[in-house]
Amino acid sequence: MKCLPLALGLTIALTACSQPSNPEERTATPGHATTAAAPAGDAVPATVSVKTDDLGKYHWLLSEAMDSGGKRIDALFARPDKPLQLDFTDQRINVSNACNRLGGGYTVESEQLHVNPMAATMMACPDPALSALDGAISQRLQGSSKMSLQTSGHTPQLRLVTASNDTLVFNGEPTAETRYGSQGETVFLEVAADTKPCSHPLMPNAECLQVRERTYDAQGVATGTPGEWQPLYQSIEGYTHEPGVRNVLRLKRYDVRNPPADAPNKAYVLDMVVESETVKK
Repeated sequence: MKCLPLALGLTIALTACSQPSNPEERTATPGHATTAAAPAGDAVPATVSVKTDDLGKYHWLLSEAMDSGGKRIDALFARPDKPLQLDFTDQRINVSNACNRLGGGYTVESEQLHVNPMAATMMACPDPALSALDGAISQRLQGSSKMSLQTSGHTPQLRLVTASNDTLVFNGEPTAETRYGSQGETVFLEVAADTKPCSHPLMPNAECLQVRERTYDAQGVATGTPGEWQPLYQSIEGYTHEPGVRNVLRLKRYDVRNPPADAPNKAYVLDMVVESETVKK
């Protein structure tokens, strides 16, 4: 049985994670708009400025990285399937999809992003390229970088030029709060080790997760008695179930406005796995 103490897990999630769920509140930095000149011609959409207050509304995924000579920085793409991700939460910048989770305080002033020295979790990664990824991104983010934040068409883009003249370009994906228009509600669901057949209105012969709600006090100690297992007729964003493994999940639950017919009016987004246990049959 592998368990992460809940009180410790809550602290790590607040200081280092980004979920899924998670990652997620708005930043409190003063709004500052950066406007780029629109290219000539009708074929290219005009550039729309975005305020730095909007940093926290997106997950920022690394799409390009070039050194001062215009050469691609391969060391920053050690995980091609999971690009480096920045999240700006409560005046902290969090980095995920490296070897460890990294985080530190930040400020924005006069088109300059200043990142304080970053702390990291202490997980070891056997892949040397992945192990080196922590240092490769942290040394470029720490200190001051020139920042431009804009959209061309519908995709927000964050561009950083570091003190060593490296250029990092991140594409923005809306957070769950942005997509659902609220901060959501934190809930805990225990997910049984195995799915069961269920009557799903949209999918014949469906297999549903079996779940029950859990409650915890302020110290992270479980309270109350779990109820009966119930089928969950929908997926959980960011969660992939492994048969035979029971999990306790911390989730954000959002109201879905005007859902289609037979679709759920709630959405669940994974924040963190609190507890995990392989169940022997």
